[in-house]
Amino acid sequence: MEYIRDFLNELYFITTEMAPYLLLGFFFAGILYLLFPKKRVQQYMGRNRNSAIVNATILGIPLPLCSCGVIPTGLSFYRNGASRGSTVSFLISTPQTGIDSILVTYSMLGLPFALIRPFVALVTGISGGFLTNRLTRKEKEEQVMGASDNNTLPSGFFPRVKAMFRYSFVEFLQDIMGWLIIGLLIAALIAVFVPDDFFAGRASNDILEMFVILIAAIPVYICATASVPIAAVLMLKGLSPGAALVLLMAGPATNAATITMIGKVMGRKSLVSYLVSIISGAIIFGFLINTLLPERWFVLPQQMMSHDHEMLPAWLSIGSAVVLVLLIINGYMKRFLGRNKDKTTGKSPVTGPGVITMNVKGMTCNHCRQTVENATASVDGVESATADLARGSLSISGKDYDLEKIKSNIRAVGYEVE
Repeated sequence: MEYIRDFLNELYFITTEMAPYLLLGFFFAGILYLLFPKKRVQQYMGRNRNSAIVNATILGIPLPLCSCGVIPTGLSFYRNGASRGSTVSFLISTPQTGIDSILVTYSMLGLPFALIRPFVALVTGISGGFLTNRLTRKEKEEQVMGASDNNTLPSGFFPRVKAMFRYSFVEFLQDIMGWLIIGLLIAALIAVFVPDDFFAGRASNDILEMFVILIAAIPVYICATASVPIAAVLMLKGLSPGAALVLLMAGPATNAATITMIGKVMGRKSLVSYLVSIISGAIIFGFLINTLLPERWFVLPQQMMSHDHEMLPAWLSIGSAVVLVLLIINGYMKRFLGRNKDKTTGKSPVTGPGVITMNVKGMTCNHCRQTVENATASVDGVESATADLARGSLSISGKDYDLEKIKSNIRAVGYEVE
């Protein structure tokens, strides 16, 4: 019973500390959604220009896309004219950070870490893009597949505001809420069951410690925001700031699904440059943090050291946590309730004569759904395409369309079709 009580106390504490900054981050994510629709981002990621690499990296840093969402988005850009270099830059920089994760980093790890994370994402993203262009300069770029992400925004002030809030607190939240919950639970478990001096004296070699964290982080997926409480609790147990940075970089940016899709769609050389940039960047910057930067910069904020000290008023932290929990419940209700509607969009499924349904494997978030729908709708003759995340299905209606072309387009953006 004592362990359960301590676990619930830690979970409550971590959630209330994160919630205000997380909600603020979701709000800014909606603003970015209005300011930088995918078609505008794509304009800055054109072929064969070094400036496209820098543009893709800078645009990717604040965008609130988790790893599962950035894969279809980045690969869709690539299929519609973005160079390999700019695509790899986007795939490296975007999942490492986001406006929401930067604010949560500030709340739990302090200002230095909140500034270092986007800087590291900038350097590794640009480096990965240039390395990719160098390795693949003799390879022919893929032809445009016509599977653009045409996320046209509604006209008018109030419809746009409604779309912004829907994206912020419904669609984007649905994409990360599962991993956010897992991250909070893992952080609370570590806080309770890992001794406070666990890392003290166990990793006298900082490089070895960082490699151990790297090996554990590369194959496993965890989003940029959910990685923050885990890193904070591990630092309280004695983990070095450099090793914590490795977790914050490699955890969100790499996982088995990402590695497989990049290798399949963009080729082995692009995959090599992607992994080399992330791994070398994590180790180099982790080492620099441990050896060159003042140790006092990475002393965790006072509210993380003691539950008796609070950065924000208690009513704001508790109220934000309640709102966050209600939004998560709403997200799961929208996803799993309503048998006659798509669990995510609320649209009725396409039915009737001339409608076919196929299974699509690999859709895990709203960006996946949109990518599959857009890849299908771009084929001549398709009148409507509705993907269902919960069922893993795609319903298509139209006349005289090329079914093999649809399958080819869907496979081209990284999904399996049956």
